[in-house]
Amino acid sequence: MLAQLSTSTLLFLLLAAFFAGFVDSIAGGGGLIQLPALLIGLPKSEIVTVLGTNKLASIFGTGTAASLYRRQIKTDPRALFAMAIPAFFGSVGGAMLASQIPTKAMRPVVLILLVLVAIYTWLKPDLGKIEELRYTHQRRIYISIFAGIIIGFYDGIFGPGTGSFLMLILVASLGYAFISASAIAKVVNVATNLGAILVFGIHGAILWKVGLLLGVANISGAIFGARLAIKGGSALVRKVFLFVTMALIIKVGVDTFNTF
Repeated sequence: MLAQLSTSTLLFLLLAAFFAGFVDSIAGGGGLIQLPALLIGLPKSEIVTVLGTNKLASIFGTGTAASLYRRQIKTDPRALFAMAIPAFFGSVGGAMLASQIPTKAMRPVVLILLVLVAIYTWLKPDLGKIEELRYTHQRRIYISIFAGIIIGFYDGIFGPGTGSFLMLILVASLGYAFISASAIAKVVNVATNLGAILVFGIHGAILWKVGLLLGVANISGAIFGARLAIKGGSALVRKVFLFVTMALIIKVGVDTFNTF
């Protein structure tokens, strides 16, 4: 497949992967750029193959961003893995059921949830500026486990808005600052991507050479974005988070109304 791509198409996909890694490393939402680019650049490939290839490319950038965040932003390892491990298994379950459940029916619900996320964040300008953890440590672990399973399953079966939902749980419910929430969300996203890749790979629904090449571009963008986010702190992450959530609202809204 890689040899069949023209130079212009390959450059287009690499550029999209770079910017997807950049945006995703700050506040999530890289799929808004990379997935449509793959759909345009690989018009003859099946949708499931495009989805699998997108997950493969994304995990490299997300993993790189997670590593950079972990070096600079200290978070509770127990809470981190309490969300990431269930998210992995949730994603596996969701990906296995992705072809059996009509995801079109999910779009209106996701659209409403994203609008609520955007309004809630917009009306609370101080949200996530500083870290004020809520509940006891044990209760935060339970919430993280439950949220990890649900959001992981959602990412495996559908996907749009996963980063926004993770960030809202971490910031609004558990009391993390935006920068800490982004650091945790990256590790959780690595877990959900890995779960989906496992399922897609078993079913032969990944273009490995294309995904690996785009993964290199994704890493480059993620390094740039993560460093910028760490330097800019929670204020920058909040702004990008709002921008990405609004873009998701528009994208899911257009997809929703085009189905009617």
